Amino acid sequence: MLASLSIRNVVLIDALNIEFSNGLCALTGETGAGKSILLDSLGLALGARSESGLVRAGTDQASVSASFEISSDHESQMLLEEAGVQGGEELILRRTVNKDGRSKAYINDQPVSAGLLRQVGETLVEIHGQFDTRGLLNPASHRAMLDSYAGIDSHVSDLWDAWREQTCRLQALKDTAQASQVEEDYLRSAVEDLDSLSPQAGEEQELASLRERLMNREQVMETLNAAYHALNGERDPVREAWGVLERMADKIGEGAHEAIAALDRASSEIQEAVAIIQSLSSDLEDSPHDLQSIDDRLYGLRAQARKHQCEVDELPQKREELAEKLNAIEHADDVLAKAAQDVEIAKKAYLDEAKKLSAQRKEVASKLDALVAKELPPLKLEKARFVTSAEEAPESSWGPGGIDEVQFLVATNPGSQPGALGKIASGGEMSRFMLALKVVMAQGGGAGSLIFDEVDAGIG
Repeated sequence: MLASLSIRNVVLIDALNIEFSNGLCALTGETGAGKSILLDSLGLALGARSESGLVRAGTDQASVSASFEISSDHESQMLLEEAGVQGGEELILRRTVNKDGRSKAYINDQPVSAGLLRQVGETLVEIHGQFDTRGLLNPASHRAMLDSYAGIDSHVSDLWDAWREQTCRLQALKDTAQASQVEEDYLRSAVEDLDSLSPQAGEEQELASLRERLMNREQVMETLNAAYHALNGERDPVREAWGVLERMADKIGEGAHEAIAALDRASSEIQEAVAIIQSLSSDLEDSPHDLQSIDDRLYGLRAQARKHQCEVDELPQKREELAEKLNAIEHADDVLAKAAQDVEIAKKAYLDEAKKLSAQRKEVASKLDALVAKELPPLKLEKARFVTSAEEAPESSWGPGGIDEVQFLVATNPGSQPGALGKIASGGEMSRFMLALKVVMAQGGGAGSLIFDEVDAGIG
């Protein structure tokens, strides 16, 4: 709870210290007495935006300190621990503002950011102004208020996201399938063309090389024949030299044996060269290819490569990619069926959790109504009724918060049916219903200090 407030050089206030006791504390005064300055000062200590206009004229700096008594397990303790700030059962929030508008924030005299000061302040104080009853007029806020009071911690929002994700995936698959049906004929034709051509990796280079040889076939054959006869003539100088040296090796010495070995290797190399030349000649003579067939093959391969915007050597891989797409189209019904099943599974998981949440809300709503009813007589609303309606909404209105429509209804006259708060209650009645509701909700947790600014507006 708020224990004390210390103000220095704020607007009209030179120095002011206020001690607060447990229970209800009321500050009253005529218009212009400074009640709003007190509220602005507290807001500054709680992390509200600082303004140079708050600094009292003739001074350089304004300062506000707010002291709070809290429990060791209060929500703010966790925030301070995460920020590396020393907490405790007494928290002192302090803010200074210079006349140039720059400010500094402190918690227990340790410098902190204004953002952290604001986060901590939100766990300590809840401020309601004279127009905050407008929130009660908006049914969209009622479910969040009920959940906050109940302390509901449900993962229904995660299941909603999972259901939405599966639904979007199914729709994407449907869109793809619809577009793919138009593409199916093209894919089928493209795969058939590539299967008919049956391209092989490295084939273009081999064909180009063969074509080059065939274009110069006569010259190549003459060259190969000349080389063959030169190496395989009647007279073999290598063998002759080998024989002469062999006969005189003993007289020549060790050097003769080295020369003979070299000549032996040379003879083997020559014989290998002769075999290669014979093979090349045989390939050219026995080749089933001709220039026309090679040109037709190269043209077909390169035309397919241009069609699919790839290299000729990439055509086999492109064929597999097209076949995979075609297979996906042909089995789209199976994929769609599986995706639709996943959607139903995700929807069921969401609904199961949402119905549990709905039952929990209805149970808490009954307790809330009973507690609010006890607060109404002291507020001169002893004949009024407060009803929390929690009903299942149409599927189109389901969302991450569940399937319920929650609305606070009231009946101010005996025997009348409860209706929307904004349509039934007068301004004064609305203020009193809000007071009763906030008192009950405060008992369920939340901030330890509730501040009402002119909350009696409209009450006679």
